[in-house]
Amino acid sequence: MRITSKGQVTIPQEVRESAGLMPGTDVEFQVGPGFVRLVKATPGSGRRSRGRKLVESLRGRGDFKMTTDEIVALMRGPAADEG
Repeated sequence: MRITSKGQVTIPQEVRESAGLMPGTDVEFQVGPGFVRLVKATPGSGRRSRGRKLVESLRGRGDFKMTTDEIVALMRGPAADEG
């Protein structure tokens, strides 16, 4: 097996199936002296997605003093006169 010029390698199907590595599975690399190991990422480990980072950065920053009804009314705009 050879690494491509883009740094990619194809994991053989039987290895993927044996390890339970399905499309979309998050993995991590463990590096040690003389080896590199590919393992399934456990929830909460490894790299966070951009969405997760955004949510974490915004958490606890809300300081709105408006009720939900006031926010909805603001989003809808001025009420049209019925006539």
